[in-house]
Amino acid sequence: MLWLKALHLIFMVTWFAGLFYLPRLFVYHAMSDDSISNERFKIMERKLFFGIMTPGLVLTFVFGIWMLVDYAWAIYGHSGWLHAKLTLLLLLVIYHGFCGKWLFDFKYDRNRHSHVYYRWMNEVPVLFLFGIIILATMKPF
Repeated sequence: MLWLKALHLIFMVTWFAGLFYLPRLFVYHAMSDDSISNERFKIMERKLFFGIMTPGLVLTFVFGIWMLVDYAWAIYGHSGWLHAKLTLLLLLVIYHGFCGKWLFDFKYDRNRHSHVYYRWMNEVPVLFLFGIIILATMKPF
């Protein structure tokens, strides 16, 4: 049981590392104006999204669902905090999808947002992290 939780947390940290860094790369990419930098950012963004973020998401969910099925749902299935946490996770997956959309916008030179937009989007995962961690540790309701 503790191994599942440890692996869940390790891959959650991996996923969040990518969620924090990819929008920051978008900030710099949106500010770049030369083709060499643009191509370099495209490579970095692709490797981060497909090599770190998405595997982190998948493995976070694998171990999280495993914990839910194994024991957590039986104990906390009627707790409001768990439903709130799962709702935040669903919204975070949607945010992950937006990161993928922005990745493809940059890949095909269709970006329509300024670096300021991505600076704001870079803060979104922080809000999710606060909410998810507070719900999972404090179990307020």
